[in-house]
Parts: sequence; structure tokens; C-alpha cells
Amino acid sequence: MNTEQQIKSAPFPSSFWSANTIELFERAAYYAMASFVVIYLGQLGFGDYWPSFINSSVLWGLVYFLPILSGAIADQIGFKRALLLAFILVSAGYFAMGYPVWLGGAKLMDVPGHEVTATLSSVVPVCLGVLFIGIGGSFVKPCIAGTVQKTAGMRRALGFAIFYMVINIGSLVGRFVSYKVRHTPGFDLSSIFLVSMIAAVAAFFLVAFLYKDPDVEMGVTEKKPSMSVSEILLGIPRVLTNLRFAIFLIITSGFYFIYNQVYNLLPLYTKKTVELNPAMDIYTAANPFVIVTCQLLITRIFGKLPPVKSIFIGMIIIGASMLINIFPLYMAGGVRQITANLIPLGSMFVILTVAIIAFGELFKSAKLYEYIASFAPKGQEGLFQGYSNLPMAIGSIIGGPVGAWIFNEVMCKNAEELPNKLLQLDPKQATIGWVILASCGFASALSMFLYNKWITASVRSN
Repeated sequence: MNTEQQIKSAPFPSSFWSANTIELFERAAYYAMASFVVIYLGQLGFGDYWPSFINSSVLWGLVYFLPILSGAIADQIGFKRALLLAFILVSAGYFAMGYPVWLGGAKLMDVPGHEVTATLSSVVPVCLGVLFIGIGGSFVKPCIAGTVQKTAGMRRALGFAIFYMVINIGSLVGRFVSYKVRHTPGFDLSSIFLVSMIAAVAAFFLVAFLYKDPDVEMGVTEKKPSMSVSEILLGIPRVLTNLRFAIFLIITSGFYFIYNQVYNLLPLYTKKTVELNPAMDIYTAANPFVIVTCQLLITRIFGKLPPVKSIFIGMIIIGASMLINIFPLYMAGGVRQITANLIPLGSMFVILTVAIIAFGELFKSAKLYEYIASFAPKGQEGLFQGYSNLPMAIGSIIGGPVGAWIFNEVMCKNAEELPNKLLQLDPKQATIGWVILASCGFASALSMFLYNKWITASVRSN
């Protein structure tokens, strides 16, 4: 057996496995509450628009924008210290999110109200909670992904495949535990933050007692120079003045604008128009379930597609996922008609939507980093890859308020309130809303197609 074969057959170091275990708990914590944040804030009295802005524009925006900076800080202080700090922050954040109900005397409304009625005793802890979760969460991904990269060595592809699988398993675990706890007598919707807090605290102790900095375990005594925060800030103009890359980021953000609606518009739509107590944690579990079960199959069949074609297909799929919600609007009994599986028709189509979006994600996500690397200037590959999360940040920041506007002003226009407080939507208005969302996906796909033709023509002319 030669040296390369020995390296490939050697077991992964302990920090690889502890990092993946920590990631499982962190993802369980995050997705235990992610599907219900807009509903929870609505029932807490934050009105029609603030829940979407707080959840998407602030929380998701921080989680996906700040890694550009927090990754550099983690390099300087060490991954272990950065992770300990991260889980202190997110644990405090989950506690702060539940505080208004647990200790602040707030009562959750049965149905989210239209006007803002939340008091300062609810607003202040929620805002602090979102900031803590967003800032703390931004440290986790670069630290865990960095550990996988440093410890996987020549088996980097396998290492990241395991990492990606763990993310989705943790997502499933968090959702199902959250569902179980919510339905336990004596617990209400705020219990999702209790599940998240316990998982985050568990992750803190895993870091404290099991995790080793990968450089220490791998015996790296001489660190490669990493970019400081000031260097990254100075690098932003250099990256964004690269016209090709800036346009690519904007186009790709259209995909994430729609993806963001899984945790923004879909919960609002289901809670306010389909059923009073939707199991959004279980419904959105269709996303990680599809990814876990179909990732290898999609990779095997379509893995050789050129990156731009794969991304284009993903954008078409995510646009089409919105259109299927038009069908139950015109079917007998409408969106609240109970199906054979004992859930409303509208909820069944929401599950299908989330599952289809997962297929779009499989086509796009696998090729994003490859495509970015293909046109990053030589010597700046790391700098450009650091901005790979920026489309998600842009899509989330825009997706929150725009998604809320599409739901409240377009889909709910001319709606009638039923005796049980659910809204009876005007099918024509609701259709317009779904078509607008689908059009964003198709417009992104068309833009990607034209962008690729422009890039191809530029290369030929040079």
C-alpha cells in the first residue's frame, strides 16, 4: 500500500468527528425553532410585517453575512475559543427569545394580529435574542467547516459529504424533537426555544470537553497567514468591483429569495389561511429529508453537468415549486379540505413545495462553489469563496419584507375572515401572489442563462 492509499484509509482525527457532532447539535438547535419564528412573533404581537423583517432580514441576514468577518476573527483567536463564545451567545439568544412568555408575562394570541401590540418587555428581549443568535451563529459555520477542511486532508470530498449529511440529520432531529415537546401537555409554542437552548448548551459542553483545535491535533506549528478583519473590509471593494462576480451574486440571490420563503411566507400562509395549528416543523422537514435520501442519486445522475446548467435547473425548479400552490385554491373544498392523510390540502401542497425546493437546492448548491472558483482571479480564490454566502444574505434581507408584502398586500387582498379567524383568500389574488414568487425564480434562471452567454462571448472575444 503506497503512502497516498495509507492516508486515504486512515481514520479521520477526533476533531473531525467532534466538529460534526457539534454541528449536529447546532443545526438541531437552529431548526427546532426556525419554522415557527414568524408565527411566534406574530402571536406575540409584532403585527403583519415585523416578524418577517426580524426573522429574515435581521436574523438570517446576520447568520449569512457576518461569516465574512467572524471567520477572520475565529482564525485569530482559535476555533475552540470562537465556538465557546458562539454557543454562549446563541444559548443566551434562545433564552431571550422565550423570555417574554416564560418570565415576562406575555401571552401568545391564538392567531397573529395585524397591528403591533407587543410591549417593550417583549420587544427588547426578542431583539437581543435575534442579535445574539445571529452573531453567535455566524461563528459556527466557518469554524466547523474550517475544521472539516483542515482534518479531512486528501479526503476533503468525503469529509464535506459527511458534514453536509450531518447538517441535514441535525435539522431533522431538531424539528422532530421540537414537534414532540410542543405537543407535550403543559408546553406551548415558546417551548421551541427551550429545545434550541438545551441543544446549544449541549454543543457548548461538547466544545469545552471534546473539541480540539484542528491545528493542535494535526500538529501544525506554523500557521498560514490569514486575513485580518481590516484586510477583509478593504477587500470588499475589490470583490464587488469585479463586475462578473457582483452580477453573479445578485442573480444567485434570486434563488435564495424564494428559498427564504420556506421560513417566512409559507408559515404565514399556512397559519393564517389553511389551519390554526400547522406542524410547520414537520412540514418543512421535507427539505432535509429529500436532501438526505436523494443527494447521492442526484449527484450520480447529474453530477457531471456543467455548473451553470446545474444552477439554471435549480432556479427553474425553485420557481416551479411556488406554482403548485395554485392548484388547491381551485380544487373542491379548497385549501382547508382534509385529505386522506388527515392534513388540509393546502398543507399537503406546502410539503410538496418544500420537497421540490430541496431538489432545486441539490442542483444549485453542489455547483455554487465550483462556479465561483472558475472565475476568481488567480491568488484571490479564498477571498472570493468567502463571499459565497452573500447571495443567501441578500436573498434573506430582501425576502423578509418583500415576502410579507406579497402575502399581506397581494395574496390577502379581498380576503374574508372566517368565524375561526382563518382567512378565506380570493383565489385570483392568491394566484397572483404565487405567480409573482414563481416569476422571481424564472427571472433568476433567465438572468443566469443570459449571464452565461455574456461570459462565454467575453471569453471568446479575448
